[in-house]
Amino acid sequence: MKLIVGLGNPGDIYSDSRHNIGFSVIKALCAAQKAALKRDSGTFSLSAKFKVGGHSVIAAMPMTFMNLSGNAVKALLRKHKIDLKDLLIILDDLDLDLGRLRIRPDGSSGGHRGLASIIDSVASSGFARLRVGIGRPPRGIEPSEYVLMPFLKKEKKEVKDALEIAAECSQSWVREGLKETMNNFNTRSKCNE
Repeated sequence: MKLIVGLGNPGDIYSDSRHNIGFSVIKALCAAQKAALKRDSGTFSLSAKFKVGGHSVIAAMPMTFMNLSGNAVKALLRKHKIDLKDLLIILDDLDLDLGRLRIRPDGSSGGHRGLASIIDSVASSGFARLRVGIGRPPRGIEPSEYVLMPFLKKEKKEVKDALEIAAECSQSWVREGLKETMNNFNTRSKCNE
């Protein structure tokens, strides 16, 4: 069993924000798999189950708010008896250009509070993460304000393409494994190239 968790904040006010791109990838992945997200009791999450290349997959969106994502991830791992080696976290990244993807086997939180919460809750940074670039804020806008802003109209096409590629990347991680997926997706300079 593989667990793919997209990070974001619950509620309509945040639904199209840059910080919620992890949720958007999970929705794109579930749409591609024709799987419906439902409340997953005892996990503080919505989740969907489906198969990719013969592997059982749970795709989830924590409903705990970003800074408490670790509570939901820990509950999901425990309930579904999933090892950290079978966990992929999808999150936004300010330091990557819009639409750029980077999948890694482990590492620090890089200042991302949702990822920091997960590292604290599971007492390890040894799990895969897929970072989806949202770009740097324009001069005069604080990062904490920028991540809660919606994407601009002129960015929508690039974001849509990034969501599709990130959903493909997630499925590749399940089918092909991390190393092959890193080779195939980290070499793309942008999702639409």
